[in-house]
Amino acid sequence: MCPIHRGSEYLIVTHVAIIGAGPYGLSIAAHLRTLNVPYRIFGTPVDTWRKHMPKGMMLKSDGFASSLSDAHDAGTLAAYCAARGIPYHRTDVPVSLDLFNAYAVDFQQRFVPDVEDRQVVALDREGDRFTLCLDDGEVVSAARVVAAVGITHFGQIPAELQTLSGDLLSHSSAHHDLSDFAGRDVTVIGGGSSAVDIATLFAEAGARTTLIARRKALRFFSEPKPGERSPWQRLRHPSSGLGPGLRSWLCETLPGLFRFLPGDLRLAIIARHLGPKSAWLMKARLEAGVTVALGEIVTDAQEAGGQARLTLTSADGTRRTHVTDHVVAATGYRPDIARLTFFSEALRREIRTHTAMPVLKGTFESSVPGLYFVGPPAVNSFGPLMRFMVGAEYVAPVVARALARTASRSGAVQTMAPA
Repeated sequence: MCPIHRGSEYLIVTHVAIIGAGPYGLSIAAHLRTLNVPYRIFGTPVDTWRKHMPKGMMLKSDGFASSLSDAHDAGTLAAYCAARGIPYHRTDVPVSLDLFNAYAVDFQQRFVPDVEDRQVVALDREGDRFTLCLDDGEVVSAARVVAAVGITHFGQIPAELQTLSGDLLSHSSAHHDLSDFAGRDVTVIGGGSSAVDIATLFAEAGARTTLIARRKALRFFSEPKPGERSPWQRLRHPSSGLGPGLRSWLCETLPGLFRFLPGDLRLAIIARHLGPKSAWLMKARLEAGVTVALGEIVTDAQEAGGQARLTLTSADGTRRTHVTDHVVAATGYRPDIARLTFFSEALRREIRTHTAMPVLKGTFESSVPGLYFVGPPAVNSFGPLMRFMVGAEYVAPVVARALARTASRSGAVQTMAPA
């Protein structure tokens, strides 16, 4: 529990505290550093990508949409590859997870060398400032807080699977090195890109792998066509970091307008746009090593003799039993501020929400003055762009400029002595 004493005075040791050192947090810090805004950033650098994505994975995003953001565009993936003679193309050369992780760590070391590899275990608000307690016991006071918490807080596991013990069940985000599953029987639940990716990689790591999905067909992006697109093709299907198409282009170009749409329409766009499609190059790899069962859902899960016994039900009511050594729920993520348990209950109650996500201003500030949310929790206000790394290119300068204005008005760092 964080040792916060209400009514006491603190030294404001920083103007901004950034919680999370993934692409969004690092990008915001890089911009703040250029603007000379005092900040501290907490978290393990690129932790989600380095520890919670499966080895051998290829990024879903194109090369040009796989960069972190700095104020002068000096730290792009293209520049990193050019400096090291690594093959790169804006769209035609897939980006491997290993390449991205090496690039992101280099970006952090160059542009945000002051990351503190410590975790925030409690966050509360006192008056016009925030108090953060770190896992080593240090208490930090900040005038502004940016929650750049990434996706790992929000992993979903269907209720039907939650009867299984931790030895038999995990979320896809729990896995990086899949080699420990060689020779075992693994069943992946889900039909999106994370399910296809991890099922394929389990099989390639030597596991007997089955993929079970409720949908009747898996969806893959079309194979890129070689050569330049015609002017008419570019007009009808403009390129964007979210993929080709006018809707994707609008989501990337005008995310600031998304929050003005009616709430139900926002939810429909979030649910439908860029649904669970997988990269085209994964199709052949999946078919080569994975047993795929479509049109079935898990209606019961029990432990039997050290294995998971799943009851699968099809749309016509037909049932069958499937036994496996381990079940992986590749069932996605759902942002919900209630899952941010290090926030105090009082602080969570202050945050205005819509479908469990914070309602944000154009600067990404929530209804709690000085508290900002970026990345997945911002998807309800700024649309599908917030699910993708390329969103950092929009978010970082907007948030950094807003924080710079507050720093200028307040004199940035203020020292308050005990009364």
